[in-house]
Amino acid sequence: MSLDRRGFLKRMVVAPTGLMLGSTVPASNLPLVNPEQRPTRAPDRAADGIVVGAGAFGGWTAYYLRRFGASVKLVDAYGPGNSRSTSGDETRGVRSSYGDKGIWAEPWMTWANEAIDRWARFDEERGRELKVRLFFKTGDMIFRPAPDPFTSRTQEFWKKLGIPFEVLTVEDVAREYPILDLANITVALREPRAGVVRARRACEVVAEAFRQAGGELLMGYAELGARDGNRLQNIRTTGPAATLAAKTFVFALGPWFPKAFPALMGPRIRTPLGHVHYFGTPPGDDRFTFPNLPSYNFPGVTGWPALGPDNRGFRVRMRGDTPTDPDTSQRAFERKNDKLARRFLNARFPPLGDSPLLETRACHYDFSASRNFIIDRHPELENVWLAGGGSAEGFKFGPVLGEYIAKRVLDLETDDRLADAFSLKMSETATAENGLDTAAVSSLTGVYTQAQASKGAETYRRHCGSCHTPAAHSGEAFQSAWDGRTAFELFDYLRTTMPDDRPGRLSRGQYTDVVAYLLQQNGMPAGQRRLSTDPARLERIRIATWRAR
Repeated sequence: MSLDRRGFLKRMVVAPTGLMLGSTVPASNLPLVNPEQRPTRAPDRAADGIVVGAGAFGGWTAYYLRRFGASVKLVDAYGPGNSRSTSGDETRGVRSSYGDKGIWAEPWMTWANEAIDRWARFDEERGRELKVRLFFKTGDMIFRPAPDPFTSRTQEFWKKLGIPFEVLTVEDVAREYPILDLANITVALREPRAGVVRARRACEVVAEAFRQAGGELLMGYAELGARDGNRLQNIRTTGPAATLAAKTFVFALGPWFPKAFPALMGPRIRTPLGHVHYFGTPPGDDRFTFPNLPSYNFPGVTGWPALGPDNRGFRVRMRGDTPTDPDTSQRAFERKNDKLARRFLNARFPPLGDSPLLETRACHYDFSASRNFIIDRHPELENVWLAGGGSAEGFKFGPVLGEYIAKRVLDLETDDRLADAFSLKMSETATAENGLDTAAVSSLTGVYTQAQASKGAETYRRHCGSCHTPAAHSGEAFQSAWDGRTAFELFDYLRTTMPDDRPGRLSRGQYTDVVAYLLQQNGMPAGQRRLSTDPARLERIRIATWRAR
């Protein structure tokens, strides 16, 4: 059961903002606090809602719930923007280039584009009041040695969604930014609307906006409290509030999800550390500071110029380490990673090759198994919501995700397609104890390898290409035929119907490789485990597709 809808509508203070996913229709103005009409703090009683976690997901959700009229308490163990949190780094990029997101590419790019507007609008109004600047429109440039699916699909959706972009020549970029070394680069794309947000500061500002709107921010490490059947009655915290009761609970725990809900979220969320370096810019040289350089995206490395007025440094983000406990993990990473970052600077930004390393950051990402956000009810507790799976990108979507989550909690968002996209079932994956022998698995959780899909593509070309094209087994045709069915059913269909002149003449391994290829063609990501030829294992893989509007 959600918050009481009738009571909510009676005391709703702001109209819904018309958020749409899979559509380019812009939302109306972000609801903002009028300082002269701030609601008074609710009396000390059971809140309508408690949000646990004051990061990007939780902070924005609490803010919107309060703006929509609910009495809300926001609880965090370490505080908004703390160093352990995923949102605790100095900065985060905001872009819409997600052509590599498979079936999620179009909705992600739609929401990301809207998030850019929301960040700029929030910054203009709330930032002015609080005398801080959060959003910097740097523009973003993507560099690749050759065209690839990421750059091709990103351009395809940019065109479809009407998102401005530019295709540049390497020579033009080199003339505009002579500090760049673009050796072996042939692809250069620019998204002029993209930018950078002060991450840690943004979490603090959103929490303060929530508090000024009448919300209550509490410190304490939260645990599940008493239950009444399938409803949670309260949470217990280590803070002075001790036990907190509410009608509805939203857990936005980021990398703490596997700890708090090990059986449910442990198999669905992994929490690697990302490594970030901030290098000092040369004295008197403003070529590496905003607004004189855009953010950049090279294979495996992203970053952006130093921001004013405090100039924390020129940012370089590298891939990180394996998952560990976010409460106890060491954030001072091995110095070998500094060498990798400096090697990148020498290769792409030579004038910064000898720059001093000012600061480093290490933050846990929370990657969902489906590579999409998870926004769903707890399967055993009807008044508990789970919101996470940012997959290294969730912070950027904060203003949009927060409104959506709040509407789901308030029973105002009723699009079943969106609910399906963010559902727990999309991230179904095998548990370590059971393996694939007894657990249902979603096809979105990396059930085949890239090498297997490549072999399948060649088998398809040689034995099926004379009568079929990949288009006949992708997109709407594939989704309509196979959504919700099993990988074994697809395998069996191929085995009994193809090749047309002699069905069944290929080996079981070849048919399985073709299944892997077709999954890849339809936006299912590759993983580390080969797709098995065992019918029992194939039977447990559910093909999960999703169609944008």
